[in-house]
Amino acid sequence: MDNIMEIRHLHKSFGDVQAVQDLNFRVKKGELFAFLGVNGAGKSTTINILCGQLRKDSGSVLIGGADLDREPDSIRRKLGVVFQSSVLDKELSVRDNLRSRAALYGIRGRAFEYRLAELAGLLEFSDLLKRPLGKLSGGQRRRIDIARALLHEPEILILDEPTTGLDPQTRATLWRVIGQLRREKGMTVFLTTHYMEEAAEADYVVIIDHGKIAAEGTPLTLKNTYTGDFITLYGVTEEQVKRLEGSYEAIRDAYRVFVPDTAAATELILKFPEIFRDYEITKGKMDDVFLAVTGKKLTGGEEK
Repeated sequence: MDNIMEIRHLHKSFGDVQAVQDLNFRVKKGELFAFLGVNGAGKSTTINILCGQLRKDSGSVLIGGADLDREPDSIRRKLGVVFQSSVLDKELSVRDNLRSRAALYGIRGRAFEYRLAELAGLLEFSDLLKRPLGKLSGGQRRRIDIARALLHEPEILILDEPTTGLDPQTRATLWRVIGQLRREKGMTVFLTTHYMEEAAEADYVVIIDHGKIAAEGTPLTLKNTYTGDFITLYGVTEEQVKRLEGSYEAIRDAYRVFVPDTAAATELILKFPEIFRDYEITKGKMDDVFLAVTGKKLTGGEEK
């Protein structure tokens, strides 16, 4: 699988604040790439550099084989970006918003009408075309934001916390559409999110902290590296749990015991079969990974 994005030794400072420090990562064509970090970690700074909205101090950015320094216009055509805050005009109708945006890419007349109908069907907003953007709900506006980013059929879709504050139905719709575009068009998706269940579906994850990469890998690799397994035991006493000689916590009607890996869980089961009458084993989640790597919990909100 080819790399569609290569970031090498990227630096960006604002006065004394080093927002991005020697950032190096690659994104493969067609993958869902999750870029995680708390507010202020450097995510939005990085995205603004990739989009050409912010000048880097040093380093190189290659997107689709094009160098950001030499071919910025070529790169912009390869990217579709959905920012945390909508960049559309609240006074204009949905149709007029999308028409003016499409014109920037030379998409006019019949070509625009065809593309509009295609996106309206895909994102389920055909009934909203005449309505002013400012009159739409947050979920409806987000669909239009996605449509705006997809008008010119970009190779890479950058999603900066696209589902923050959305209802579950709209979130499900957006992820259905994104999955369909990845399957049918081979589109690459670069995602920042504070919903760890979304990050868990990524092909590759980079966790950034204080402008530096703190950890990276597939979700499974990160879980195996930074968290262990959890055994939830039902119908046991605390005295029995203490016999296992591991760290544990009481949860409702059960006890949750931490073990380093599945092999360690198997050893305990074989050694104490009388304790393991009713239990389940689960792997650590991406939330546990993020906390272990950064010492912080990931919460939503706009990055300053």
